[in-house]
Amino acid sequence: MSDIKYYTADSLAALKADLLKLETVERPRISAMIAEARDKGDLSENAEYDSAKEAQGLLEMRIAKMQSLIANARILDESKIDLSKVLIYSIVTVKNLTKNTQMIFTIVPESEADFKAGKISVTSPIAKGLLGKKQGEIAEVNAPVGILKFEILKIER
Repeated sequence: MSDIKYYTADSLAALKADLLKLETVERPRISAMIAEARDKGDLSENAEYDSAKEAQGLLEMRIAKMQSLIANARILDESKIDLSKVLIYSIVTVKNLTKNTQMIFTIVPESEADFKAGKISVTSPIAKGLLGKKQGEIAEVNAPVGILKFEILKIER
């Protein structure tokens, strides 16, 4: 079963560039490592060969995963997005009602999540609690530390 993931045009281009690098730079590099290790003699006791073959297997799995992501990727048309509620790629300013602090989150696909940069995965508990809510609403988030309440102050793109 394929999982459709939504990306901006820029993030999909970056994903394709990463895949191209793996296929055109990393794959030949590992093939050269295997050839060099093979030239050293007996393969049954050659740790270099085993290591290079393992690296090749991991690289091929990574390439296959990225190819699958790209095949199932859809570009998000931001001109057709409802700006009145929290959706993927929304920049949301919230007030934590328990701690009385403000935070800004950008809701992004899992592959783009970076909590330190304020980008949270659409599958995270906080994002799940905010999705679909409108400005002024209170979102109750079921987090590992308990129920958190956030007031949505502003929604941007």
